[in-house]
Amino acid sequence: MLLNPSVFPKESNCLVKKYLSQKIYKALKPVKTDSGFTLAQAIHSGIKNQDSSIGIYAGDAQSYDTFSPLFDPVIHEYHGFSKNINHKSNIGQISLPILDPEGKYIKSTRIRVARNLKGFSFPCHITLSRRRELEKKIMACLTLLKNNLKGKYYSFNHVSEKELERLKKENLIFEKGDRFQDAAGINSDFPKCRGVFHSFDKQFVVWVNEEDHLRIISLEKTSDISSVFNRLAKALPILKQNLDFAWNNTYGYLASCPTNIGTSMRAGVHIQLKKFEQNKDLLHNLAQAYHLQIRGTCGEKTKIRHAVFDISNRQRLGISESEIIQNLHAGLLSIITAEKNL
Repeated sequence: MLLNPSVFPKESNCLVKKYLSQKIYKALKPVKTDSGFTLAQAIHSGIKNQDSSIGIYAGDAQSYDTFSPLFDPVIHEYHGFSKNINHKSNIGQISLPILDPEGKYIKSTRIRVARNLKGFSFPCHITLSRRRELEKKIMACLTLLKNNLKGKYYSFNHVSEKELERLKKENLIFEKGDRFQDAAGINSDFPKCRGVFHSFDKQFVVWVNEEDHLRIISLEKTSDISSVFNRLAKALPILKQNLDFAWNNTYGYLASCPTNIGTSMRAGVHIQLKKFEQNKDLLHNLAQAYHLQIRGTCGEKTKIRHAVFDISNRQRLGISESEIIQNLHAGLLSIITAEKNL
């Protein structure tokens, strides 16, 4: 049964609480998408977790239209838009100077995009049988990757303990989702019909049925952002030819969480900044000037260890993939220069 908006914890400051008026609540309460996804399911994680910053998930591509009176203002505030967006994608090969050829500061570079497939409910609403069908479809597509993208898929249904330990040790695997994802339903039937693909050189990885149907990742233990991005730009058209991704002209690629729509890209580095560790406010100000965000060493809501920061793009919507990479490169160049001069 759908609960009144007043059930949001008093301590909650999530965006869905801010915009779920009684008028919108009454209008959307009886509505369902074609797959049966409801407002109650969409906001359940935000109600259960008082420290949610967003508090809403999409159960399918149609959620963004069906529940647009709620999704739209949440998206506009989070992504910083005061009017409708007409998102454009631009993924092509780029050439940028290597930022830190000696590896003194940047320890690794990682760029990922999220993708969901048309015709399938998103992970928080999909049934086990459809998840199994989806996994098979994606597995077949991954066999088409060639050359340095070629690799092997490890289904959690069949992976051996030895292989599982190896994937964990090499940080190629994903674990069961956190309490926010759990409340949204993303962890249902975990770990069934999920898995990890990685290229034989371990620089290209695809997570299947995590928070989104696909998390497509390119990574290197270098500062060569162009190399990492170009690998991703090479793989995506191959996958797109054989998989129909959920997209609309307003919000671009559609993700389970509205924070990830648009490019659905997070491009970032692990960078060691020993001087900035003593002057974090200055670092945050510099990052903001280039639309970058700073996270803990092991990701969001984690601590900084050994002066290693996770720095990545803040913008995802209303900006192209190439522009994100250029902003990241320029911002990191400025940060490294400032670190040297502190």
